[in-house]
Amino acid sequence: MRLYIAHSTVYRFDPPAAGAVQVLRLTPRNHDGQYVVRWRIDVSADARLTAHEDAFGNITHTFSVGGPLDELRVGVDGEVETQDTEGIVRGAVERFPPSLFLRDTPLTRADQPIRDFAQRARSDADGGSLQELHALLQRLHDNLRFDTDATYAATDAAQAFALGRGVCQDFAHIFISAAHTLSIPARYVTGYLCLVDGTVAQEAGHAWAEAFVPDLGWVGFDPANGICATDAYVRVAIGLDALGAAPVRGTRYGATGETLTVTVTVNQ
Repeated sequence: MRLYIAHSTVYRFDPPAAGAVQVLRLTPRNHDGQYVVRWRIDVSADARLTAHEDAFGNITHTFSVGGPLDELRVGVDGEVETQDTEGIVRGAVERFPPSLFLRDTPLTRADQPIRDFAQRARSDADGGSLQELHALLQRLHDNLRFDTDATYAATDAAQAFALGRGVCQDFAHIFISAAHTLSIPARYVTGYLCLVDGTVAQEAGHAWAEAFVPDLGWVGFDPANGICATDAYVRVAIGLDALGAAPVRGTRYGATGETLTVTVTVNQ
């Protein structure tokens, strides 16, 4: 499948900002089942993008810009060729052993209800860790409701689980939290999804989780949609949680008011 992606992030400052520093994790890498045909990042301000890799091997770009700034635009445009690998990730950059991804963060730390949920999923499974992960995937998809108004960026797994609803970020955090409870390494993934209903315009990129399965390696699980990752997914960055894999993250100086507008289109 060839996917065409456009992703625009627009910051507006009132009063104008004296300057800004940004870190971008917006560039996908090649691996088995994913080939980047072309990819371009454009910044509205007069700034120099500096490319490097973060600790997890994600391609990052950083830039700083002086003010006054009343608006800052970051745009991405590209094409990616994908193939269905049944969710299995091979050929990707791996800097750490899977055991690192048993580490909890404040966003993925389990409470007792999540631990109980994970144990119920384990009791449903008929086999090893792969069956347990599929049970987690299905239970989470069935029991939580997708709701874009229920949570905010700092909502953690326990809070979202208690609410019983959230966005793809919340589903991924809860899945990771529950997998850790079962001693299964799991991590957060950001990227893009071509929706099966043909919807092209989206409010944001997508997020899901990967878990490590012996004899298979890393496998992508999308609890928000109840499926493993397919050729409709473009994998961009990984991290312990949403903060570590954030597509755009940074700070601005001298502005007390800020509004953010994000638009994403993914088309086949």
